[in-house]
This record gives sequence, structure tokens and C-alpha cells, in this order.
Amino acid sequence: MHCTRSTASIFVLRIQFSCGGEKSTGLGRFGAPGLVTTQHWISVQHTRQSLLTASQFERNDAMNQIDASLSGKFAIGGDIIVNRLGFGAMRITGPGIWGEPQDRPEALRVLKRLPEVGVNFIDTADSYGPFVSEELIAEALHPYEGLLIATKGGLVRPGVTQGEWPRVGDPNYLGQCVRMSLRRLKIERIDLWQLHRIDGKVPQDEQFGAIREFIEQGFIRHAGLSQVTVEQIEAARKVFPVATVQNRYSLADRADEAVLDYCEANGIGFIPWYPLAAGDLAKPGGVVDTLAKAKGATPGQIALAWMLKRSPVMLPIPGTSRLTHLEENVAGAAVALADEEFAKVDAASPPGNRYRVAAE
Repeated sequence: MHCTRSTASIFVLRIQFSCGGEKSTGLGRFGAPGLVTTQHWISVQHTRQSLLTASQFERNDAMNQIDASLSGKFAIGGDIIVNRLGFGAMRITGPGIWGEPQDRPEALRVLKRLPEVGVNFIDTADSYGPFVSEELIAEALHPYEGLLIATKGGLVRPGVTQGEWPRVGDPNYLGQCVRMSLRRLKIERIDLWQLHRIDGKVPQDEQFGAIREFIEQGFIRHAGLSQVTVEQIEAARKVFPVATVQNRYSLADRADEAVLDYCEANGIGFIPWYPLAAGDLAKPGGVVDTLAKAKGATPGQIALAWMLKRSPVMLPIPGTSRLTHLEENVAGAAVALADEEFAKVDAASPPGNRYRVAAE
């Protein structure tokens, strides 16, 4: 990571955080799952006319930095190191997550901008579109140099439907999902493939066994699960190494605290979907709204900052189809919460059941 020194800077302070594991600077091999050493640079600025206060500097500096690497790093599966702030590619499809995007050129611009702002972890699924998201990613970013493209399979789209998307966990169908994603993404191996949902109509061990076979056959490198319980993760780990878990989680929905804690204890990446939701906390006068105004940030950026501080295995994937919104989200990686700020937000959103939607 680097820091650009301006003429107004009098010194640059380098802070290195060691969170276990070896030091690393990007995608590559890594010896053990979990965290990597990362570095943050804080530029303290002044001019002859004035000296910025710490809070003023934080506001100015954070809003000017659009760099996902400021979110820190995590080693998925122990050997693929990504910046923790990723991108969810569901919203680049059409209305209702169906068909082509309304503004296709803008969707492609969003995707092409990702590596430029340090986003090297992109999450999609064959059901987004369906197929459209994967195809757009391939068009914009193939051959994915320095990028981890994660996808999911196991849900079907009979049409633009409300409610839960049907689950199909038949091992033959899952095998087709993997092979078709390989074709659409134009790759020979998927670095991270996730079972979008466990199908209750099929014994879960059959679904887990199919995933193990995909790994053994070389079709996928690492595998994960989505919207699961601790008990389901433990059952899956008896069959294949679980690299990630993707559950709904946000300030407005902390029902899966136990799953997050389990992932943190076992070095499993936790990918929260719908991460920017803050509910009443973001309304005028709410704790998130108040803190955002004080720090010159948006409520979404405060939500991301809380996420990243909540757990070192947290890998948020906010999505958008607009370039300006993407840059706003990534700028959130530069927003830092002091311990007391984090505690205030955390206390306002106690763990517990919130609302649920069908799929992402």
C-alpha cells in the first residue's frame, strides 16, 4: 500500500497491524487461513497558515481516498489474499435481478472500475439475471488478473418472482451449475464456488459430497456456503474445507452473530450480504446518521466501517449499478471508527432477529 505525499504534508506515520499469519501485499499463496499483516498510512498535514484538527483531517482524508485496500486483507481458503471490501454483482442485472441491466454501458463501467479502486474480490451467482451477471463480469474483466471471482449455484429462476427462489440441490444439477459458470466466466477453475442454499429436499451430505468432488476434479479451488447455521457448517466441514460463509448480516439484521463468531474462531471468511442496511439507526437523529454527519461521511460508510471493525473475517460486498455509488462505497474503507464510536453504534443495534429476504 502507498501514500501520496502532498506539498502540505510534514510527515507520514506508518502503522503496521499484525493480526496473525505472514505479511503479504496482494493475491498469492498463504500458509494458513485467516488474517494477514496489513499496513495503514496516516498522513498528518498542515500548512503555514493553519493546522487541521484530527477530526477535520479524518473527514478530508477519508472522503478523498477511494481505495479498497484500506479495508485490510484476508486470506480466503488460506492462499488467496484479497482486500476485505469486495463487490456484490447482483445489482448489475435488470429490475428484479432479471435480464440485462437498464444501463448496460454503466454496468460495464462499474465493473471495469473495480480493480482501479482496489476491489479484487467480486461475488456473483448464476441466478443473477440469470447468467447475466457472470456474462457481464467476463466481458468487462476477463482474464481477471489479480482478481478473485466468486460465484454461487443451487438456486433457479423460473421468472421475475417475489419471495424465495427455488432450491435445487441435486448433485447432477450442481455439477451443471459449476460447468456452466466455468463456461460463462471463461475460466478453467473457479477460485471460490458457493452453494447458494442447502436444498432441504436432498440429503445435505449428498450436496456436500458433490462439492468435494468438484474440488477433487479441479473444477473449483475453494468452496463456501450461503445462509447456513453453525450446525450446517460443522456438518459440511466433515466433508470438504469450508472457506467462506455468506449470510445476511448488517446493523439492521444481526440474527447470525453465532455464525459470525464461529467463522472468526475457525478462520472462515464471513461474507455479509445486504451489508449497508442500518434501519432506524440511519434515520435523522439516529446514531448512524449523527455519527455520519460528525465525520463527514454517509450512513452507508459508517455501516461499512462498523462491519470492518466488528470482525477481522468480515468481507462486506456492497453492490451497485452506478459508478458514483461504487466510489462512495469504496471510500467507506477509509472511514475509521474509534472504539467508543464503535461501541455506541454496536449498543444501538443489539444482536437478535431482524427481517429476512429470500436470496442474494
